[in-house]
Amino acid sequence: MFQSYDEAVDWIHDLLNHGIKPGLERMEWMLEQLGNPERRLKTIHVGGTNGKGSTVTYMRTVLEEAGYEVGTFTSPYIETFTERIAINGQPISEEDLIDLCNRVKPIVEIAAASPLGSPTEFEVITVISLLYFGTVSYPDLVVMEVGLGGRFDSTNVIHPLVSVITNVGYDHTHILGSDIKQIAYEKAGIIKSGVTLITTAEKEEVLTLLSETARMKNAKIYRLTNEFDVKHLTSADEGEHFQFTSPFGSIENLVIEMKGEHQVKNAAAALMALDYLRVFYGIHLEKEMIQRGLKRASWPGRFEALQQEPLVIVDGAHNPEGVESLSNTLQNHYSEKRIHVVFSALGDKDIESMLQPLYPIVESLTFTTFDFPRAVKARSLYDRSTFKEKSFYENWNDAIQTVFDRTSKEDLIIITGSLYFVSEIRNYLKN
Repeated sequence: MFQSYDEAVDWIHDLLNHGIKPGLERMEWMLEQLGNPERRLKTIHVGGTNGKGSTVTYMRTVLEEAGYEVGTFTSPYIETFTERIAINGQPISEEDLIDLCNRVKPIVEIAAASPLGSPTEFEVITVISLLYFGTVSYPDLVVMEVGLGGRFDSTNVIHPLVSVITNVGYDHTHILGSDIKQIAYEKAGIIKSGVTLITTAEKEEVLTLLSETARMKNAKIYRLTNEFDVKHLTSADEGEHFQFTSPFGSIENLVIEMKGEHQVKNAAAALMALDYLRVFYGIHLEKEMIQRGLKRASWPGRFEALQQEPLVIVDGAHNPEGVESLSNTLQNHYSEKRIHVVFSALGDKDIESMLQPLYPIVESLTFTTFDFPRAVKARSLYDRSTFKEKSFYENWNDAIQTVFDRTSKEDLIIITGSLYFVSEIRNYLKN
């Protein structure tokens, strides 16, 4: 029996060593032993390569404005482990997590001793989240973010009211493969029979695969620029201004504080899903609720300003599409500033092609590393980049301090790369 929060979390993290094992058999068995709590939930399933967390956040804040209690399951965490499982943005309590770990641990041990094999860390966290929502907190709706891929992701045991696939790009290629059609096939694995799909994917071959999968599953599909659309009006200091149109109506005068055109698309995915739920499931939403909810939405570690003079922004741009979005956002909002980048990444990235969008707009690029199993050494990152004004420090404290020392208060410092890296630096700078 776990007596403390640290004991419970250490047990969960120790499961990481068992690796990633394909298939949903363990998940289905564990949930059956626990009375299938997932069947009591009204869920929304959000997959895709980038923008999942932001899309979840937009849905949550709008639904909160409408008076709903909203459970969210997201990854990875930025500040505290418990934020991954939350109600209306409030993380699960340490007491509830200890209790749920004590309920789940015997089931995990039985599975580990059986032909099913030991459940992974992410599987156990997913089970705990479903048990929490289904037997402890009882929210009105639960928005579940896919962890990796989709087809064999441990969240793919739910039968949602609606599914969302934000976009499909190159990430986790060591697991999902480097062919965009194969990656799209894995993402499309969350499409359920008869369950509507909302997508903001733009690549033609991806849309073709998603549309064909939806047709085979008898699932209606709503595609950005086809069945619904968004018009990005302006980028301003306070954020992005846009208007949204769906088959069921349009909304003008929308503002999000999270910067970037990609965030407008994420908001559009959220709005289309919510509009679908409003029309077909009777979710009560009014224009003012939507406007207020979108405007107050924020997501840590995503183009988040931590300090001024110099302006320091952290952004978890950890794949090619993420860096492309970061580059576009910098050009739209900070084209007049001298930009200095601090970067770290995990081992499955093509660093040179990934960073290419930043080369024309940044003054300097500093590579570093951090204490994480797959983190790449700073020297290796440095050697794999052709950018001229570059440096490297194996100690990220040295990297951060050096960049601060050589920048003026009018400059902009961007700390980016792995979300795990961004989380560590963010907590350091905030504290």
